[in-house]
Amino acid sequence: MAPKILIVDDERDICEILDFNLANEGFEITRAYSAEEAMEKLACGHSLILLDVMMGGMSGYKLAETLRRSHNQIPIIFLTAKDTENDMLTGFSVGGDDYISKPFSIKEVVARVKAVLKRQKAAEETPDAIDHKLVFGDVSIDLKLKELAIGAEKIALTKTEFEVLVFLAENPQRVLSRSEIIDKIWRETPFVTERTVDVHITRLRKKLGKYAPAITNRSGYGYRFNASYL
Repeated sequence: MAPKILIVDDERDICEILDFNLANEGFEITRAYSAEEAMEKLACGHSLILLDVMMGGMSGYKLAETLRRSHNQIPIIFLTAKDTENDMLTGFSVGGDDYISKPFSIKEVVARVKAVLKRQKAAEETPDAIDHKLVFGDVSIDLKLKELAIGAEKIALTKTEFEVLVFLAENPQRVLSRSEIIDKIWRETPFVTERTVDVHITRLRKKLGKYAPAITNRSGYGYRFNASYL
């Protein structure tokens, strides 16, 4: 069965262009012209959402936040003319899996859609680890449940944030370069820059709270998970 994609954008010409090109790639397409309409049309059969940020009524960010709060983990790729670092931080913090700035090339959109779906499939097919927890003092990373806990408190992470944290935590003896992190987390995703890594590290540090210093930066080299801070 072809993956089913929900395109959400209040610009009908953009929806039409995306619909035509993605359908030619073998995807099944549903369109919605507002976040409210998307909520009505979104079904369990959808594999991914292409979501505009700035729309009349509910914004794309708000829609993503609403879905994540209801524990809907469908992959979301934001399409937006807003491309500052703060915009990226917002997009990833509400649960976005990727972020494409307008104007964009159709080839880029198709490549990123395929990459996100491939990552999602790989994650679903990964067998459970036998020793499925990484524990550093009060910080516990459950590889099976895909959860971070600090003491008794569960900390909500996006899928990508969790993957970055695990990669760092499984290699505490190494400084991981941004290119290594990109190759590991975004291997199948073209056009990802080092700035994307920095945005996710910023989000992780914020969510770790007082344990934020555990993710250290070696200027010019990359990032390390230093358990001695925990």
